[in-house]
Amino acid sequence: MTSSNVRPADMERITTPALAEKFVNEQIAELRAQIGNKKVLLALSGGVDSSVVAALLIKAVGQQLVCVHVNHGLLRKGEPEQVVKVFRDEMHANLVYVDAIDRFLDKLAGVADPEQKRKIIGGEFIRVFEEEARKLDGIEFLAQGTIYPDILESGAVKSHHNVGGLPEDLKFELVEPIKLLFKDEVRMVGKALGLPDGMVFRQPFPGPGLGVRCTGAITRDRLEAVRESDAILREEFAKNGLEGKVWQYFTIVPDFKSTGVKNDKRSWEWPVIVRAVNTRDAMTATVENIPYELMQHITARIIAEVPGVNRVLYDCTPKPTGTIEWE
Repeated sequence: MTSSNVRPADMERITTPALAEKFVNEQIAELRAQIGNKKVLLALSGGVDSSVVAALLIKAVGQQLVCVHVNHGLLRKGEPEQVVKVFRDEMHANLVYVDAIDRFLDKLAGVADPEQKRKIIGGEFIRVFEEEARKLDGIEFLAQGTIYPDILESGAVKSHHNVGGLPEDLKFELVEPIKLLFKDEVRMVGKALGLPDGMVFRQPFPGPGLGVRCTGAITRDRLEAVRESDAILREEFAKNGLEGKVWQYFTIVPDFKSTGVKNDKRSWEWPVIVRAVNTRDAMTATVENIPYELMQHITARIIAEVPGVNRVLYDCTPKPTGTIEWE
């Protein structure tokens, strides 16, 4: 790979498993040449980009890679456990797991403004990562999951999942092995590296995680309602052939309640809003037409299984006028 941030015009698109294998072999050689016998640090979110970078580096330099996975309490159900299982248990990575749930949720308590929430989550992530980096000796490289659309859209690396803006004492040389790849190519490489489909084909997920789907000021009980209802939605989409067909689908639990009846008693509880959209570029989006019987089944499960919820609504708004996320 060229060290430039410009993709060469003659660079072959990765469209087949053979080409993905070729890319992997070339990158392993280049990573070994760049890193030598030094150590490299990676913030491993569990998203496809950072996961592919981690898998590449494990094959290239093994225990010289230190992965830091920060659980901020805003991930989907089962995601932190999947990161530990895949990378520590199966790939034998040198993985540092940081349980920072209380730290993040305490900082977010009472904060309702979406931009302020994003700043707190991003800023706190950087601080946790800095603290973990300072505990480590001999780190000379920082790996990041920058991909080509990041460079095209912003001219800079991503924030939050990829760590920019570190202080001078933590300015490491960057390692960006997939920075000239498009997302579909990254997924092909992930398959070639043997990562599980649930990680390789993970649907888009915002940097602040469920923090932008628990609208307004985040509370722990409402955050759990988002997490549990989202897990039910993903399970039912997978069972009914919609996983992979629908670009993005998730639930939102807004910061208001409505009256209802549960167990022959009046209830005053939250609604869960289901969102499912298709798009090519995320600039516009259409709403998926979920079969009504399936929607009834999802509704029944959410109401029965998620505490504090008495209604399920479906967001029928395309983009424009509605954005894909609610915050």
